[in-house]
Amino acid sequence: MDYRNRHVVVTGGTGALGNAVVGALVQAGAVCHVPYLHAAEAERFPLREHAAVKLIGPTELTQEAAVERLYAGVPTLWASIHLAGGFAAAPIGETSKADLQKQLDLNLVTAFLCCRAAVNAMVRGGGGRIVNVAARPALEWRSGAGMAAYAASKAAVAAFTAAVAEEVAKAGILVNAVAPSIMDTPANRAAMPKADHAAWPKVEEVAATILFLASPDNKVSRGGVVPVYGRS
Repeated sequence: MDYRNRHVVVTGGTGALGNAVVGALVQAGAVCHVPYLHAAEAERFPLREHAAVKLIGPTELTQEAAVERLYAGVPTLWASIHLAGGFAAAPIGETSKADLQKQLDLNLVTAFLCCRAAVNAMVRGGGGRIVNVAARPALEWRSGAGMAAYAASKAAVAAFTAAVAEEVAKAGILVNAVAPSIMDTPANRAAMPKADHAAWPKVEEVAATILFLASPDNKVSRGGVVPVYGRS
């Protein structure tokens, strides 16, 4: 896939999946604009010195003004990939309204604000690609037992993706999402040491799906929430 001279925003780009996505994008020739919230994220980011990586922060993606500033600084936006989010698991009886609101802010609100800013930029630029990140419980609701607030927020991301995709297709903007199962990351291995790690999708494999959906090679796919489960 050829991303030469194309500008791409990658939220959550300093995380495990983000490292794989940004790495693959710069290898394909993209210029990546990567917002971060905490200085420590930028300091440990392996590609922080790469000429094609622009770290921008601190940026609070739940705040409208911060998101608008982020996108205003990107010349001719081609793609916007939204990996930023949060996870929490707790029984419903122990989940407060504040807990629910936090999941909605981290997952739905960040995707909404970034999609809105990206659409406005892409309309001016003549089109582009957007990729959101849902999760397996967004498609398989019963798998969200014990994490209902998280599942609801990711299901909202899936519905939002489909609705926006239908709205902006005629502007040449193709919007999709991926829905990963548990990914093979050091943090997830530490949290679940007895799981079948070999069955989990690798971040590089999920990144490959994201890169296609965000690429010029994707000419027709829109409104999809693509399962990326591996063998799990």
